Amino acid sequence: MISENLLAVIACPETKEDLVVAENDIVQKINDLIQNGDLLNRSKQKVTETIDGGLIQKDSREYLYPIRDEIPILLIDESIPLKNVK
Repeated sequence: MISENLLAVIACPETKEDLVVAENDIVQKINDLIQNGDLLNRSKQKVTETIDGGLIQKDSREYLYPIRDEIPILLIDESIPLKNVK
């Protein structure tokens, strides 16, 4: 997954909040939505690639930044609104 050293120095690119690793159940729900073709990212584009994990804003917890191949994707438009994840 993501190293503690990297997690200590990265932040949300929009709010500058600290990020925390998403729990496995959230990642699984997101991957289920992706596989069903039911998930849009923040820029309203359909997400087609499953994720290995995610980083969530520590305080507001509004968006998840996906992790693919152990690389956090810290692009605002690629973030996943958590209100879409039920």
